[in-house]
Parts: sequence; structure tokens; C-alpha cells
Amino acid sequence: MTDEQPVPVGLSTASVWPLKAGTAFELAAELGYDGVEVMVWADPVSQDVTALRRWSRRTGVPVLSVHSPSLLITQRIWSPDPVVRLRMSVDAALELGARTVVVHPPFRWQRRYGDAFADLVAELEESSGVEIAVENMFKVRPPGGAKNSRVSAFRPSIDPTDVGFRHYTLDLSHTAAAEMDALALAQRMGDGLSHVHLADGTGVPKDEHLVPGRGGQPCAELLEKLVSNGFAGQIVLEINTRHAVTAAHRVRDLAEALLFARFHLGQ
Repeated sequence: MTDEQPVPVGLSTASVWPLKAGTAFELAAELGYDGVEVMVWADPVSQDVTALRRWSRRTGVPVLSVHSPSLLITQRIWSPDPVVRLRMSVDAALELGARTVVVHPPFRWQRRYGDAFADLVAELEESSGVEIAVENMFKVRPPGGAKNSRVSAFRPSIDPTDVGFRHYTLDLSHTAAAEMDALALAQRMGDGLSHVHLADGTGVPKDEHLVPGRGGQPCAELLEKLVSNGFAGQIVLEINTRHAVTAAHRVRDLAEALLFARFHLGQ
């Protein structure tokens, strides 16, 4: 027997898109997830701390983490200024009792933000106590580019260990799309790896977010290695269910993803 607490397994609200964040809280409670990660995006509930707190209390499901609005389609949510968005994400995490804020590296064109990003992250972590876990990304094909051409939209790169941060998010759908070695990246992240977006991918250059076990990523091996190394972070299922034909199909995928995670975490 051990006194160690089991690694919490959460559900990203992005996993129920195009349904709203409230549905993620309900399904997390129904299926036995340990909490949710709130993806802040167009859904008004995801932007409203009061509404999120209400959903958390209603379902008994805590908010484990907040995903800052870092996507291209969320560049004007809360503020057009990425510094303000990140600060508001930290404030939301504090109000909701979330341990972690997930954020993408700056885009290449966000020069001022990019130049100050590492210092900003360090400052916010120090002042708030919230872990700001910078996520690995992937290259994309430029508009009008050749079929096999790929460019990075991020500065300085898609790999946050190129800069060095105190905390990281490892996303396995992104490693698949980037054709990166997920286990090697986890090793580079070292003790800074505090958050995992568990999903799968086949290696095509797009963000698939498959149910773990349905692609080619070492999802099981990573989880087992994390447990053996005493991982004390969080696992969040961030999978794509938007093509679910029925509500039952979505529930089945979310249940399968949770079972996969718990099994390979030894829970």
C-alpha cells in the first residue's frame, strides 16, 4: 500500500465541443472523472467564472485547470492583448481553485508578447502560486504552400523546452502532428512536466485528438513511465468527439478514454 494520492484524471471541456462547457461538467460527474479543464473560447460559459463555479458546485466536479484563450480563433476573447488574456486566465484559476493554467507559446507575429513571455510566465507563477504549463505545438502547412511544406507559427519554436519554463504541458495529439518523439520530449521536460493532454494521433499533420489507443502515440507507455517516476501532476483527456453520431457515442468515447487512462495509471 502507498500513501500517495492517485494522479487526477480530468476532462477538457473541449472534448464535448460543439456542446457547451456545462455538458462537460455533467459528463465528468456521470463517468467518474476527477475534474475538468476549462477551455476558454467562444462558449460564453467558458468565459464566465461565476457560471463555471455554479456548474462545479452543481455537479460536484472541481476545476483542475484553465486553458488560456491561446488559439487563433480565441485571440479577442477577454481582450485582444495576450498579456491581459494570460493574466485573466490566472485570475480565473485562482477564483476557481484550479492548480494549473495551460498556455500556448506566442505566435511568431506577437513580437512584444514573445519577447516578454518567459519573464511574464515566471512573474505570474511567483505572484499567484498557479502553475503556468506551456504546451508543445506543431507545424502547419502555410496557405498556398506545397503539400509537404510545414512552418511553425510559434516563436521561438513548437518545443517549449527550447526556451525553458518551470512547468510544461505535454500534448500527445500535438506530438503526433509534429512527428515528435513524445517520450523524448517528456524526458526533456523532466520534473517540469506537470500536465498532460492525453489524446492520440496517426501522424498526419493536423490536430486529431483521437481517443488514446486509436493512434500511434505511446500513450500507455507514457502513463506507465509517469507513474513509475512518481508523477504528481494532472492528466486531462482532450479528445475530439465532434463527429459523434449520437450522445451515446460521445459518452462511449469519453468512458473509453477515462478507462484507458485509469488502467495505465494503475488505478
